[in-house]
Amino acid sequence: MTHPILMTVGRGGVAVQRFLLAALVLFMLAGLPVQVLGQTPPGAETTNQQASAAPLTADGQLDYTAWGALADRAEKAVADNATESAALDKLRGQLVDWREALLGAQNANSSRIATLRAQIAALGPVPAEGETEAEEIATRRAQLNEQLVTLQAPSIAAVEAYSQADGLIREIDRVLRDRQAEELLRLLPSPLNPANWGAAYQAFAAATATVVNEIRVRWSLPAARQNLLNNLPAILFLLLLAIAAISRGWALVQMIIGRLLRRWSARGMRISALAISLGQIVLPFIGMLALSGALQLSGILGIEGTKLAVGLPVAGLAFFLIYWVGGRLFPKSDDVTPLPLAPERRAEGRMLCTLYGLLLAAETLRAILFDSQVVSDAAQAVMDFPMLLVAAFVLWRAGRLLRVPKEIQKTAEDDEGSFRIRVTGFLSRAATIIGIVGPLLAAIGYMPAAKAMVYPAATSLVLIGVLFILQGLLRDIYALITHAEDDGEKALVPVLLGFALMLAALPVFALVWGARVADLTEIWTRLREGFQIGQTRISPTDFMIFAAVFAIGYAVTRMFQGALKTTILPRTKLDQGARNAMISGAGYIGIFLAGLIAINTAGLDLSGLAIVAGALSVGIGFGLQNIVSNFVSGIILLIERPVSEGDWIEVGGVQGIVKSISVRSTRIQTFDRTDVIVPNTDLVAGQVTNWTRFNLSGRLIVPVGVAYGSDTRKVEKILREIAEAQPLAVLTPPPVVVFQGFGADSMDFEIRLILRDVNFSLSVRSEINHEISRRFAAEGIEIPFAQRDINLRNVGDLARAIRGETAPAVAGPAAPAVAPTQAPAALRRDLTPGEGLTPSSAPGQDETDGETR
Repeated sequence: MTHPILMTVGRGGVAVQRFLLAALVLFMLAGLPVQVLGQTPPGAETTNQQASAAPLTADGQLDYTAWGALADRAEKAVADNATESAALDKLRGQLVDWREALLGAQNANSSRIATLRAQIAALGPVPAEGETEAEEIATRRAQLNEQLVTLQAPSIAAVEAYSQADGLIREIDRVLRDRQAEELLRLLPSPLNPANWGAAYQAFAAATATVVNEIRVRWSLPAARQNLLNNLPAILFLLLLAIAAISRGWALVQMIIGRLLRRWSARGMRISALAISLGQIVLPFIGMLALSGALQLSGILGIEGTKLAVGLPVAGLAFFLIYWVGGRLFPKSDDVTPLPLAPERRAEGRMLCTLYGLLLAAETLRAILFDSQVVSDAAQAVMDFPMLLVAAFVLWRAGRLLRVPKEIQKTAEDDEGSFRIRVTGFLSRAATIIGIVGPLLAAIGYMPAAKAMVYPAATSLVLIGVLFILQGLLRDIYALITHAEDDGEKALVPVLLGFALMLAALPVFALVWGARVADLTEIWTRLREGFQIGQTRISPTDFMIFAAVFAIGYAVTRMFQGALKTTILPRTKLDQGARNAMISGAGYIGIFLAGLIAINTAGLDLSGLAIVAGALSVGIGFGLQNIVSNFVSGIILLIERPVSEGDWIEVGGVQGIVKSISVRSTRIQTFDRTDVIVPNTDLVAGQVTNWTRFNLSGRLIVPVGVAYGSDTRKVEKILREIAEAQPLAVLTPPPVVVFQGFGADSMDFEIRLILRDVNFSLSVRSEINHEISRRFAAEGIEIPFAQRDINLRNVGDLARAIRGETAPAVAGPAAPAVAPTQAPAALRRDLTPGEGLTPSSAPGQDETDGETR
């Protein structure tokens, strides 16, 4: 059904219709009322729907005779190329209503059919060939099968009729799309040909003369003049209201914004300013309504003049809406600038928005003026060309305005900034190219193609601006609610809301670029029907039901876990590990049950996917075997609890405290405060040392070495006294001092004692070592350190080499000449005779022993 606002825009105003339709859809998305003109009478919509609904028989069933007649008429209309597009569109609407009714009829008697099938299944399988069954069972099976066939007949007929209706709708859509494509590529006379200018002038003069002549005729009637005099007070009041609202409404709203914002907080300033600024659309629009009412109340307008008067609010709405968008995107003030533009570039942006708004308003009135006129293609092309040139100029200048400077491109290094720059650059290039190509196509004669490019491109830029404003509004509302310090710039929720807003605006952009409302409703119908996998049909409705039920089940599970953790389990005698295991197990069971209940509630029959799932499970088993193994190991850890949170364990050379156990891995915090993620399989299949699982007591061994010659009995007594004096030492069994043996440098002892809490082993070890050092020093017992004996050979030759002397000759067989060795200067300086090495043997002696400690 066409909206009352769009009914006033006649033939030729396609761009305006698309813009206003897009604006109405945006208003409906924002929850604003759109019935601003020509209010639909109460019950009219219902009456129309009932009139186009599928007829029913006396027993409440679908009238398939009427459906057959409609299907035959539709097939003939599709086969006839002379059928007008309006007639095809009307037939399509009736077919859509029938298709909806047939889709609902497919589920007729579904519950009764399911019951009959269950009864037949309860009788057992059908006997094989050559076998028999009891006569009573056979009779009952035949009766049930007969009832089943009778109940399935309506749904089978509905399925067949639904397929036919769906096919006819597809054929009509194909025909309409083909005609739309042919219209776009239709070559019209060139508007630059002077021979066509006369026809355009004559058409414009004829349309204007029609309006003027109607006014003259009405003015010549005494009743019309008397009606004007009688309504003169009301007309003057409406005119004054129109002048005040149109001329001063914008300034009045600006003044209100300036006064009220001084009293409000900074967080709500932008939200309040945006809400109040909508008055800059509403007040002037009220003025246009008053002007239209005054003109109609005068009674001197004819049929065409009345159409123009009714269309004035529509034209005003288009202008004021675009003018408002320009004021919000390119404000005069430097306080809040949505786009980083210089003041002169913002002024240019406001000028372009104003120019495009005036263009759409003029296009609206021109379409109404020539609605009932028979205009030739040449005249139509000539009259469309100036409007198209203005729209192309606006588009070209907008493309240059959106061009991102190179210095900004270089500074935007983050992903978000670079993405915005790429999108802005794409819009800039696209607008510039369309602004140039569009007029060239129109000059050649492809006026429909040019209009289908230029007007939707310019309107798309306006809609992108509206989305930009709405995204800023969502961000400000989020910042106001959450008291975010960065105004929600870095928050995730505003980004997700903005993304959802962009998805919701996709149908609006489709309408702007020439898509029919029927195309969008058809896509929505396909989505509602869903897709079929095997014998299972899955639709978005099923997904929404599944998501809602699963979300409820998940929330209930989390609430139950919270009650277990805070209320129930603390009152039991279970340790912390058992509590955590029960909480985790309740979570897994709850999520599993929530999934099952959601699947059953959504009516998803997954039995048909059993074979596919079985085939996929093989590949998934090989690809995810480690993950599955860790998951099973996590379940085992929660059930057997060999390791619990807070235990001190050692696994794979890693020691630390268990902080958390998940379904795949366990997090261990080492004593140097680093987190180690250990797969659960290592804890189940590997060797794990748990120091604190069943009790906190543990043995501590402290090795001690004393010098040779010390009294071993005295050492043993001192060490036993030190061990027994420790507060954490267990006296049953008592600490033990063991004389281990004789080492290379010391006699080795060990203190072995059991601690009540092994977590304090380091502090106890440190305290014992301190006490050993103190007692040994008091008793004169020496703690040895490592000693080594070093033997040096040929000390004399080494000393002479250090001094740079030549070795003396030795009597006997001639020895080979050996070149003098020159030692480094630093070595000669540090090792001089008498320091470090002193030869103790006469020249010629081969070996000298020295000892150092």
